Amino acid sequence: MLPGVLLLALIGAAAGYVATRLMRVDVDLPTAMGIGVLGAVLGGLGLRGLLTVGGWFVTFVLAVLGAMALLWVWQAVTRRR
Repeated sequence: MLPGVLLLALIGAAAGYVATRLMRVDVDLPTAMGIGVLGAVLGGLGLRGLLTVGGWFVTFVLAVLGAMALLWVWQAVTRRR
């Protein structure tokens, strides 16, 4: 479990940095990393909770959303030709 938490913290730190730059929020690097780590932990726990509580229904909804995203990319690529 500990390596997963460390990986989540690293990903969260990078995500916080990227998110603050994309949203043009002016914060220092430690704050951006802290926001990202907290967001990753909350998001990870929330997603696990949704999957646990929702079970197959949530899995189905996520599968549909994933398929829709893939179709959107496919249409964007094929329109260029």
